[in-house]
Amino acid sequence: MHTPSIFIVIPAYNEGTIIQSVIAEIRSAGYTNIVIVDDGSTDGTYEKAKEIPGIVALRHLINRGKGASVKTGIEGARKLGADIVVTMDGDGQHNPSDIAPMITSIDQGYDVVLGSRLKDCTGMPKYKIIHNHIGNILVWMLYGLWVTDSQSGFRAYSKNAITKIDTKTDRYEYDSEVIREIHRHQLKFIEIPIEVRYTEYSMGKVQKMNLTNGIKTLIKMILSS
Repeated sequence: MHTPSIFIVIPAYNEGTIIQSVIAEIRSAGYTNIVIVDDGSTDGTYEKAKEIPGIVALRHLINRGKGASVKTGIEGARKLGADIVVTMDGDGQHNPSDIAPMITSIDQGYDVVLGSRLKDCTGMPKYKIIHNHIGNILVWMLYGLWVTDSQSGFRAYSKNAITKIDTKTDRYEYDSEVIREIHRHQLKFIEIPIEVRYTEYSMGKVQKMNLTNGIKTLIKMILSS
């Protein structure tokens, strides 16, 4: 019986102070194939990741955006023989214990598993809940598919999905564009609840989605639809 090759892909921008602990927690959960994509960091994120034996560390020399980093990581994992790719953020918000049910869903025949923060909003700031609901409505209007958390970066993909999904954008609009690709290729998907750990560190990241980034993302989504 073939054991699927599982790769965890983590886009990272200026996560030098936390990237090693993020990697350690994922390894403690039992996952050893980890691809870190440093997106032009200036704080030694790439060097910190490379210090850990067995880690595949890739790097963009300039900051290209979260979407570009995820795409680079998925392509790297695909070339390394991945059967399943799980994408996670690099700031420690995502709980590696949520990877297992994602893998189970892929094993059950789903092409894409979307981790949803809106399935259980416990501890989620109210403004984030509102922003996500607005994003979901816009994604539905543009792409014709309703999901409960169109902006989540915690997802799992089958080999079929990573072969078919073809996105054009490089920044935060990438997560929404994947929803379009799911609809376009009629990929079988499921949403499952995930835990999100909001910390002073993660909430203080300046590159996180905010109103300005949200407006820019919307414009790019409309232009690429």
